[in-house]
Amino acid sequence: MQQLADFMQYQNEGLFILRLVMGVIFILHGWPKIKNHKSAAVAMGLPALLVLGVGLIESLGGLALILGLYTQIAAILIGLVMIGAIKMKTINWKTKFIVMGAMGWEYDLVLLAAALVILVTGGGNIGL
Repeated sequence: MQQLADFMQYQNEGLFILRLVMGVIFILHGWPKIKNHKSAAVAMGLPALLVLGVGLIESLGGLALILGLYTQIAAILIGLVMIGAIKMKTINWKTKFIVMGAMGWEYDLVLLAAALVILVTGGGNIGL
C-alpha cells in the first residue's frame, strides 16, 4: 500500500484542482444570477435581491477559490448556498435525490461536501 501513500505528496495539487473546478462551477452559476437576477428570481420563486446576493456569493466565492484567497470563508459561504439549494430542492420543489433526465439534489450535495473539504483543509498551499 506504499504506492497509494505516495500520492499524499500531491495533497496541495489535489486541493488546488478541487478549488479550481469548484471555482469555475460557481462563477458559471453565479454570473447569470448577477446579470439577470430579476428573471432568475421569477424562475426560482425567490426575491430578486436574494438571487443577486446568491449570485455574488457564488461568483466572488468561486473567484476566491481559484485564487486561493480567503478559501475557508469562501467555502463557508458556498456551503451555506448549497444548504439553501438543497433545502429549496427538497422542501420547496420536492425534488428527489436522483432524477433521471433532470438534476436531482445529488450534485448540490457533492458541492456541499467539496466546500466542507476545503473548509477543514484550508484548500492547500497553492494560491495567492
